[in-house]
Amino acid sequence: MTSPSFITPPGTTASEGSPAVYLRRSFALDGQPVRATLRITSLGVHEPWLNGTRVGDEVLAPGWTSYAHRLAVSEHDVSDLVHEGANVLGAVVGEGWAAGRLGWESRRNLWTDRLALWLELVVEHTDGTTETIVSDGQFRASTGGTRESSIYDGEVYDARLEPTGWDDAGFDDSGWTAVEPLDWPEGSLVRTGAEPIRRVETLAPVSISVRDDGRVVVDFGQLITGWVRLTVDGDEGTTVTLRHAETLIDREFDVRTLRTARATDRYTLAGGGSQTWEPRFTFHGFRYLELTGYPGEVTPEDVQAVVVHSDMVRTGGFESSHELVNRLHDNVVWGMRGNFVGVPTDCPQRDERLGWTGDLNAFTPTAAFLYDVRGVLGSWLADLAAEQEEAGDVPWIVPNVVATPSPPTALWSDAAVSIPWALYQQYGDVDILTRAYPSMTTFVRRVEALLDETGLWSSGFQYGDWLDPDAPADNAAAGKTDRYLVATAYFAKVAREMAQTSGVLGHDEDATAFAALAERVRRAFNDEYVTANGRVASESATAYALAIVFDLVDDRQRQHAGDRLAAVVARSGYTISTGFAGTPLVTDALSSTGHLDEAYLLLEQTDCPSFLYPVTQGATTVWERWDAIRPDGSLNDSGMTSLNHYALGAVADWLHRVVGGLAPLEPGYRRLLVAPQPGGSLTRARVWNDTVRGRAEVAWQITDGSMRLDVVIPSGATAEVRLPLHPEGAIVEVGDGAHTWTYDLPAADSTVIDMDTPIAVLAADPGLWSRLDAVFQDKLPGVPIVPSGPEAHSISLSLLLGFIPGVPDGLQEALESALTAHRAGSPTPTTAGAAR
Repeated sequence: MTSPSFITPPGTTASEGSPAVYLRRSFALDGQPVRATLRITSLGVHEPWLNGTRVGDEVLAPGWTSYAHRLAVSEHDVSDLVHEGANVLGAVVGEGWAAGRLGWESRRNLWTDRLALWLELVVEHTDGTTETIVSDGQFRASTGGTRESSIYDGEVYDARLEPTGWDDAGFDDSGWTAVEPLDWPEGSLVRTGAEPIRRVETLAPVSISVRDDGRVVVDFGQLITGWVRLTVDGDEGTTVTLRHAETLIDREFDVRTLRTARATDRYTLAGGGSQTWEPRFTFHGFRYLELTGYPGEVTPEDVQAVVVHSDMVRTGGFESSHELVNRLHDNVVWGMRGNFVGVPTDCPQRDERLGWTGDLNAFTPTAAFLYDVRGVLGSWLADLAAEQEEAGDVPWIVPNVVATPSPPTALWSDAAVSIPWALYQQYGDVDILTRAYPSMTTFVRRVEALLDETGLWSSGFQYGDWLDPDAPADNAAAGKTDRYLVATAYFAKVAREMAQTSGVLGHDEDATAFAALAERVRRAFNDEYVTANGRVASESATAYALAIVFDLVDDRQRQHAGDRLAAVVARSGYTISTGFAGTPLVTDALSSTGHLDEAYLLLEQTDCPSFLYPVTQGATTVWERWDAIRPDGSLNDSGMTSLNHYALGAVADWLHRVVGGLAPLEPGYRRLLVAPQPGGSLTRARVWNDTVRGRAEVAWQITDGSMRLDVVIPSGATAEVRLPLHPEGAIVEVGDGAHTWTYDLPAADSTVIDMDTPIAVLAADPGLWSRLDAVFQDKLPGVPIVPSGPEAHSISLSLLLGFIPGVPDGLQEALESALTAHRAGSPTPTTAGAAR
């Protein structure tokens, strides 16, 4: 049997603006076959056809992998498409990731300068014999309607140039050219196990407006990744231009967040009646569409947004009584959907869309809860390991497309360890760790050699707390937290995960060595960055969150560190002061040290920067920058402002585990922890996860002083249930099945809170003091009101007003109103600024 080879038209190169390649071959079959299987891949992205019918429902195949190491082969059952007699097998190949420009450096042809196709069609006959049609010299090549096919810049299609019937029998291909083989390592061809990229959903417009100059602007109501399906009827030669954007600024179509990506499709009509077209070899991150050249009136039926991403199975969800928090969680889900297009990317819209390791490392616990990511991330981790083996270090971007070297860097490079460990926690599959173990150990030993004599990671490049909101706009790595503090903290965590992984796999000597390394780095961190009482260097929310969550402080230091963190968070007015390194951890650090009220105040804050500020600005995904769109409606035009960036959505993990109250106590949910911690203005929450053992669900609701908790435990699992707000702090053990508890909550504190209450008592309630502080900021800006110290126990608000000369109008009334609102239990309207 002849083996398939990669075939390509002779003398052509995949240069900028070059057309897609059309390839076809006729073959005849004696008798109706009983089965036929097509295996196919390409250099470029392909769309296969058989006897005039599109094969399968994959798009952008073969997806994006580290092609030189692993090129994905798809397999399709095409038994219903082949028949006795003449058959035609073909494909269209666009430039895709393999040949198109990638990254902000606009590098092209990183894997190939020739578009090529590889396939084999195995046909089984009724007599048990088989015959195989392969990609070889019997194929013919040409071009057609697809004139350009750039991932970043869009697709250009001229329907007049489409060779009608090219994919069916009877077509005259004598004018087409021969093909020639292209050398490519056959050993790179793999079945990756990743879910294909597919059209997953279609959205109709929520509004269509016509501007004075004739441009049509369409709002689909949701920022998505995909393209637009266009229906149009017009004269031959009419060209419709489709531009895509994430946002309108001052009601105007704004493409600055795309940087150099043109994100523009063009369709030229062939005439002859209504035509429906959609791109095949590009994708865009967009909410808004601008149409020019459209003949006639645009109706909602004429433009449909097609949502495209890796077709993973949804496994988890969350909802609560707080609509803004629900929208935040929805934004996290949409952000993940938009960035899992073959590769888990940082953003789907601009001239980047790359597999940054740090973004995914921060987000993996959330991703693995929301979707079954074993396929997509299993394939991606195999790419990471292959590129790490070739380069010696873990690339910051996988697949790696940038010329800049990637020295070992905390949170980015250690994705090699933390992502497999997080997946193991979710799915309990030891094979995940087994496959990743060589990559994991190589990274840890590499960094171990870089530690200084005390055990600190104190040299080399670090991203630090990337995108700390206080970092300069032109240097997102220059946050307020010492970057080597961040690096050492993360490596202490990673070394511990490495030790635990070695133990799970039975590598006892490694387990002992890595445990000693983890303790050495932990002790070095504590000696260098933590005082005896628990104050942490940098005095930032990120520094405290790392020290607490990664268990880098001793028991005697932990509570003081938590108290200091609460003070830091209050000092920021419960707005966000953390970046990539700290944001996934800060609410956990607060809630685990007895500062649940502060964690909820941080969650429910709506001023900029905060988790909910983008929601109040109409965001439908998670932003790259907390202030991507400023309160005045202007764009933060820093040159790095994506409106779809999932990394900072990692707070959803805390929503699942702490607010909802569902977490694995043992890998794969063999044993569950059910421990909701109600707080803030929330009166109910529900969280669910389709674990590898079945559905797990937790729902709690507070009604008229009573708590109801409903729990579902999957088959064969057990759970420790910590009954929320139970008057006796009850903890129970349960088996699988449905369980319900209902009980009265402890009576509310009957202490009278009024203008005569000592300030120290008022300040003991973070939510109440946040209300009062907001009043002081408004009425007495710049005047420090300190709710601590000996005098705070003897001075009330009434006495304080007596010390203020010329009490501003409305101050007393506003304070009384804040006290009344607190007594009524209304949501706390937290405000940015110092809690003085």
